[in-house]
Amino acid sequence: MATFIPDTLYLRGKAAPRRDPVRPEVSLCLNCLATVLEPELTAHSGRVVAFEPDGESFTQYFFVGSKDFAAAGLRPEVAAAIQKRLEHFGGACSECGEPATWLWISRLEVSSLDQTERIEESPGAKYCSKHGAVKLCQTLGKIEEANLFYVNAPYSDSGAYVWI
Repeated sequence: MATFIPDTLYLRGKAAPRRDPVRPEVSLCLNCLATVLEPELTAHSGRVVAFEPDGESFTQYFFVGSKDFAAAGLRPEVAAAIQKRLEHFGGACSECGEPATWLWISRLEVSSLDQTERIEESPGAKYCSKHGAVKLCQTLGKIEEANLFYVNAPYSDSGAYVWI
């Protein structure tokens, strides 16, 4: 199960709406979440660094815009490493050759957001928004059992999908 709260970011435990009007939250199975989330992700034209979640232990998987990194509680060195990646990746989607706007970083490359050096140096996989959305949704769909208390949709020009 997952609680999809599309238009809200939580900053240090407090709801911070990112759209007006805010769409309601909804509880969904992971397959239904992918059905609802994929069009949102595909429509997002900004840059995204997405970290593959730990399917064994995560309870939240959310997008945080780069301007909100500090307010969301990311350590300064982690925020700087992610920002560096957002600013310096480019090239083509590995699936279709369109311009890449997503950088997918697997758990094999970065298993914890504490691994600042690995965030800066991991090659990741580059995708356009369509194929980044597919990758994220397929990854969520492969998780056998999860209870996600919070998943949101992208809301700014650049940011990261992180898990806790």
